[in-house]
Amino acid sequence: MATVMAATAAERAVLEEEFRWLLHDEVHAVLRQLQDILKEASLRFTLPGSGTEGPTKQENFVLGSCGTDQVKGVLTLQGDALSQADVNLKMPRNNQLLHFAFREDKQWKLQQIQDARNHVSQAIYLLANRDESYQFRTGAEVLKLMDAVMLQLTRARNRLTTPATLTLPEIAASGLTRMFAPTLPSDLLVNVYINLNKLCLTVYQLHALQPNSTKNFRPAGGAVLHSPGAMFEWGTQRLEVSHVHKVESVIPWLNDALVFFTVSLQLCQQLKDKISVFSSYWSCRPF
Repeated sequence: MATVMAATAAERAVLEEEFRWLLHDEVHAVLRQLQDILKEASLRFTLPGSGTEGPTKQENFVLGSCGTDQVKGVLTLQGDALSQADVNLKMPRNNQLLHFAFREDKQWKLQQIQDARNHVSQAIYLLANRDESYQFRTGAEVLKLMDAVMLQLTRARNRLTTPATLTLPEIAASGLTRMFAPTLPSDLLVNVYINLNKLCLTVYQLHALQPNSTKNFRPAGGAVLHSPGAMFEWGTQRLEVSHVHKVESVIPWLNDALVFFTVSLQLCQQLKDKISVFSSYWSCRPF
């Protein structure tokens, strides 16, 4: 019996020493690694200030699709805003070519990019508040920090991977419609959004439903991408989507950011798993 108790005491001592090392050394090593990775991610979103760095660099993205050549164009991204757009649309019925571009005094803020950058900054702030001089005293404290960091990283990733679902009236009411010169025809709607690492442009062609139409009018709900046949009311009119054209372009630095998010989330989870191994023994016991 004494031998068993001695062995148990020895095992507990080993576990205690391993957990002390985990709290005092490995946790900070992981936090340093996380900060380095997230600083790299943050650099992908960095907007130069008004000092010697000058204006934010402009990047041109040529829009294309393997399924259609009805829409072609170039979108110019400057930080988290579209500063220019040049779009050509070939009308399916008569092959008429329409050209529209942003007014020179307008920019369109891409809220998804701005929000993702803000969440990364918040994750870095949380990590910076636990520098080398900080002593973690319980496993629960580490788990709480990892949960907070993972929440910010998950939100950052979700802002890029999950575009907003909008109704057609919401798209029609969007300020984006008023960004163009010449003014968009009343039978066109335009939406721009981020999906994963892609900048996407969707053009909806509409036609009015006649008052005596025998079609069963059912307003469409919210969607990232509406399909032909979707209906909605706008003012006194009932409208239906007749054609949908979607084109896109890859933004390489968004792909980098998504990889950094994934690696960081994996590191956080691995540290949580290590802490949890000891949780039944030491999570509430200070060192």
